[in-house]
Amino acid sequence: MTMALERFETVRTSERLGEVGAAWTDLWRRSGALVFQSHAWISAWWASAPDRERRALAIVLAWRGESLVGVMPLATVRRKGLRVLEWAAKECADFGDALLAPGTDRDLVRRMWRHAGQAGGFDLAYLNRLLPGAAARALIDSPGGGIRLRLNHREEANWRVRGPWKSGAAWFDAQSKKTRQNYRRGQKFMSERGALAFRLLGPEEPLAPVLEQLTTFKRAWLAAHGLDSTAFYDEGSQALPAMVEVLRETGLLHAFVLECGGAVVAVSINFVQAGAMMAFVTTYDPAAERGSPGMVLMMDYIMWSIDHGLQTVDFLCGDEGFKGRFGTENLTLASLMGARTPQGAAAHFVDRAHHALRGRFGKPAAPVDTAPAAEAVS
Repeated sequence: MTMALERFETVRTSERLGEVGAAWTDLWRRSGALVFQSHAWISAWWASAPDRERRALAIVLAWRGESLVGVMPLATVRRKGLRVLEWAAKECADFGDALLAPGTDRDLVRRMWRHAGQAGGFDLAYLNRLLPGAAARALIDSPGGGIRLRLNHREEANWRVRGPWKSGAAWFDAQSKKTRQNYRRGQKFMSERGALAFRLLGPEEPLAPVLEQLTTFKRAWLAAHGLDSTAFYDEGSQALPAMVEVLRETGLLHAFVLECGGAVVAVSINFVQAGAMMAFVTTYDPAAERGSPGMVLMMDYIMWSIDHGLQTVDFLCGDEGFKGRFGTENLTLASLMGARTPQGAAAHFVDRAHHALRGRFGKPAAPVDTAPAAEAVS
């Protein structure tokens, strides 16, 4: 039997994005991909993005007959005079990748990329946060539409907690004496100010008050550390509630809180996929910092996860200090870059030259934009 020829399409409008929702969602469910590559996630990001005027959709779909067999969720953003092609929802997705139907050869990724290059509309491509097994790694040094993507010098870390522990208590006992003491000291300090309770929010509990508290904590934490806010936490932004609603509707959401005297002092918005507890956004009340509420909450949900049969706790993207202290496995997230126009080629050249000079003088490369991952836990 002859396989149907592939037909490629570039989604550039909100209307078309909505029309392909059912087919995309069916493909996502069959593929077992992370929520970051789901239609619901990309649509929620696009609907809530506060700076839509400088962005455009460039999502590549691959069809065989009436069946959707591949999605490359891309978008462009205007940055410093350049049109940069990147993963759609990059600001709120810790891992980027293409979405393929089960059993599909990864060469389809190359053909989708070729279509993206021929469709144009960008100067420079930058695809980052690629896990070691990402399908998009098939694009390394593979020309598409005349655009060759090469490994970029920027790498990011993905720390995970994974081990042979039979219970949360066994994991706790395996920690250093200092870590166990710090946990108990934090609990004791907060308990002196009110009854301390760690709990998973129930499915019927309203999320809005918790997210409002989380945003308040996060802004205070960013201000205290001299950092700028992001779209997730700007006043009036609907980005975070939109993404959390996707997690709730897909049944993946696990929202944990630590309460002291009935008041929330730390929040962690997590989700569970592929046998892993994934920590999406964690924050705490800076006013309670002496009790290390973020650290206490994190250790509590790690123990909860192990007790509930989850093999891995994934801290997602970022190399914050606490992740390295608790993580037992560290994966490197790669990035790819390639130019399509003379302006893009000039920017790519400057990027490589800048990195070479910084390396020559012993300075690390400048970091790229980071997703709203958990900040350093006290």
